Amino acid sequence: MFKTIKNAIKTPEVRKKLLYTLILIIIFRLGCFITVPGVDAFALGEAMQSNNGIAGLIDIISGGAFSRFSVFAMTISPYITASIVIQLLAMVIPALERLTKEGGEEGRKKINKYTKLLTLVLALIEALGLYFSYKSSGIFINPGFLTGFLVILGLVAGTALLMWLGEQITSKGIGNGISIIIFIGIVSGLPSVVTTLWNLIFQTGAFSTTGLLIALAIIIGAIILVAGVVFVQQAERRVPVQYAKKVVGRKMMGGQNTHIPLKLAMAGVMPVIFASSFMTFPAMILQIIVKDIATSTGFWAGVYKFSIATSSSSVPIGYSIANAVVYLLLIVGFTFFYTYATFNPAEVSNNIKKNGGFIPGIRAGKPTTDYLSSIISKITWFGGLFLAIIAILPMLMRFTGLNIAFGGTSILIVVGVALETVQQLESQLLMRHYKGFLG
Repeated sequence: MFKTIKNAIKTPEVRKKLLYTLILIIIFRLGCFITVPGVDAFALGEAMQSNNGIAGLIDIISGGAFSRFSVFAMTISPYITASIVIQLLAMVIPALERLTKEGGEEGRKKINKYTKLLTLVLALIEALGLYFSYKSSGIFINPGFLTGFLVILGLVAGTALLMWLGEQITSKGIGNGISIIIFIGIVSGLPSVVTTLWNLIFQTGAFSTTGLLIALAIIIGAIILVAGVVFVQQAERRVPVQYAKKVVGRKMMGGQNTHIPLKLAMAGVMPVIFASSFMTFPAMILQIIVKDIATSTGFWAGVYKFSIATSSSSVPIGYSIANAVVYLLLIVGFTFFYTYATFNPAEVSNNIKKNGGFIPGIRAGKPTTDYLSSIISKITWFGGLFLAIIAILPMLMRFTGLNIAFGGTSILIVVGVALETVQQLESQLLMRHYKGFLG
């Protein structure tokens, strides 16, 4: 990886793309410190001191932008939600499915346009929810129509700007722009993790041997966790496929031995995002429609505590256990849903049969479909359980009394984006090598 980065810096074209990406990242980080108009900075500081639950989770992803109520407070989450909704609608609406599969470049442009429009609608709804949720907290100066209009406009404009930055990084920089923005937002929380570990070692100014051992255990555990995530995300089950020889004109075609690479974590981090959105949705709605829901009692307060148990350390242990079980089941369920939505064993089997191929020892047609379905089922169970265990690690860490902002979902996203970016760098260098050779 380091050799790839070194070679990329030496290559003029790739270096320009890296610098362009870096400039847009700096713009993103600067925007995280620009507060929306109409916010009282002193009142905001006091209100955000007890940041937990959904607010704390959003703040981690946004790189601290939410706790400052900056123009990027909503991060890129409306765009991600809009993309997921469009993908799901494409499975049930034939016109969208045709645009996705057969529309070509024009179809991609239309899908992108629909995603942007839906992003703005979702951003407007989320901005309204944030404003009305914090209106009674005293963080706004002269709360009223004009202040609300400025706050909502600033939040929606910030999300639109982030969406544009992500597109520019994708088209003119290195890596997937949206993923890079999320990656930078999460990684910006590393200094707070280092501070936490430092305070653990030097408690009240004095050196603590116990704190040092705990800090070393956390660092070693993090390294093992990252290594495990890399291994699982890169691992694949290769299904051998043989193609029979056939005569086409005067040439002998086929006779090749190849394989179908099936990733262990084929769905990536999407099931975790789906499950966390599903779990936290009730809390987001209740924060808007029920006043002081965090401190109240009753049925809806219980629903709220259950919903935020993944991201809050202030709820009773019973809620955390129940939430962890439901969260695990949802992740496994969404892993199966997303895997089978992106990989169709019957379609792959038909394509192999049409091209005169077969899996050694397996008859073409339905037996091949059943064989692929069996393999997909096994690796999906493994991938789903692995994602679920990584995702609930923050709950286990809270029981130790440590406040580590770097959770399991964050590690999955960071490692995935880092691997994807390095692969894109390698492909850019390889492409330039071929151009230089042909030129």
